[in-house]
Amino acid sequence: MAKTEVILTQHIIGLGGESDNVRVAAGYARNYLFPQRLAVPVTSANKRQLEALKQKRAEREAHEFNHMTDLAKALQKLVCVVKVKTGEDGKLFGSVTSGTIADELKHQFDIALDKKKIKLEHAIRAIGEFEVELALHAEVKGTLKVRVESTTPVVAPVAAAVEEKPRTEKRGHRGDIIAPTEAELKAKAEKKPKVEKKAKTE
Repeated sequence: MAKTEVILTQHIIGLGGESDNVRVAAGYARNYLFPQRLAVPVTSANKRQLEALKQKRAEREAHEFNHMTDLAKALQKLVCVVKVKTGEDGKLFGSVTSGTIADELKHQFDIALDKKKIKLEHAIRAIGEFEVELALHAEVKGTLKVRVESTTPVVAPVAAAVEEKPRTEKRGHRGDIIAPTEAELKAKAEKKPKVEKKAKTE
């Protein structure tokens, strides 16, 4: 594939910045870079524009540095809350990735941050608070607190066995014959009216 040299007039991620002289596929330059005014051919006339392009690049990079420095200070004060589903044992269903955090930053604080700038060595797979490293700029680093919370309702522990009430002894059950006590018999006898006996006639 034929290559050609071009001078970039705009910053293109993965390719270079303003004033950089790079080699690209001829078709890429002809069909995309030149029509979009992202680059110009390497000619004597275009080389004279390099100083202006270098100044433009310096201004852009200074602006990016200042913006990212301010952003790092702002993010350091925030707590990004990520709500996830968990099992009864507290384990996450899935994991929290840099993409998840980027989405929550946009949703909660309206901050658009490329997920590639969020540096997670491993996806988060537990509930708790974590400090995540940010690579906002070549010269600007930062941190962000991420709190992972569960949306699964907490199940109350099973109540302890109901305490048994003390049983009261019953004197007898229905249908049982209960013998009267001596005191009851005596009281009953005293209540009976006395019957006078008639004298016997001879």
